[in-house]
Amino acid sequence: MKTSRRSLLSRLVRTSAFLGAALTVGLASAQSPKPIRLLVGFPPGGGSDAIARTLSEKLKDELGVPVVVENRPGAGGQIAAQALKASAADGTTLFLTHDHTISILPQVVKNPGYEPARDFVPVAGFATFVNAFAVSGGTPAKSFTEYVSWIKTAGGGKGAVGIPAPASTPEFLVKLVGQKYQVDLVSAPYRGSAPMMADMLGNQIGAGVASVQDFIENHKAGKVRVVGVLGTKRQAALPDVPTFDEMGLKGFEDLPYYGIYAPTGTPQKFITDFSSAMAKVVAMPDVRDHLTAMGLTVGYMSPQQLATREKAYTEAWTRIIKTSGFVAQ
Repeated sequence: MKTSRRSLLSRLVRTSAFLGAALTVGLASAQSPKPIRLLVGFPPGGGSDAIARTLSEKLKDELGVPVVVENRPGAGGQIAAQALKASAADGTTLFLTHDHTISILPQVVKNPGYEPARDFVPVAGFATFVNAFAVSGGTPAKSFTEYVSWIKTAGGGKGAVGIPAPASTPEFLVKLVGQKYQVDLVSAPYRGSAPMMADMLGNQIGAGVASVQDFIENHKAGKVRVVGVLGTKRQAALPDVPTFDEMGLKGFEDLPYYGIYAPTGTPQKFITDFSSAMAKVVAMPDVRDHLTAMGLTVGYMSPQQLATREKAYTEAWTRIIKTSGFVAQ
């Protein structure tokens, strides 16, 4: 009888210990913060992807939560934007993007599947940049003037120019540059800058227009040549490359931007905390130096400042797109 009682007591003790341990593990699991998904609308290997991975490593340390880059390439960031809209507004999903998906796509696509002002809230901006015109290594031109001459002689006045996405800022730039210099330049759209760059490196296409950060490494390596940049000032990373403003192409003073967005309804505390972490990360010398070397003009923007930048840029390109006669597809 005593042995039976001792056996029962022993089993009860073991059971209690097991339940206590299970409860402790369960509580710890419940209290563990979920990773933050940072959506990127372009393939791995491109400028946006490289930027996202640079920031995610530092944000992880600042926030104490894993920040995981998730590539959702296609349609110039449209697929990633739709994924953000469909995500829970709980602070676990954000979208790192540049101007194209926020300011341009909603104007050139009839039904993009999202409306930035309604579906997204700005979290933080961190840089502006310029678009650039580059030629492939197989092209003999060393300057934009030489490229135009080459197109007129070797190409019969016609040339294909790669762009990272259809109906994008680069597409409009190709059209306007062609008109300015009286050559027939046709845009060749890709699914992001990485496949476009692959074709340029393989001399499958003679030129491309994309952001400076998409070209900078291969330009420095001598594999492609950036022959012109937009904007009114030469870029710190490319001091020898002239601006199109210098060459007489005006009207592109308003610079594109990079920002991070959350689904509408995301708790304000999360937005404030994440934006504060971004301010600290952007101020880090190694981050600033790395992004500057990629061709960005680095500078933190609060949610309000990002919203203002977005509004101004969208209005500027509304005028350009309307003047071009482009009809939303």
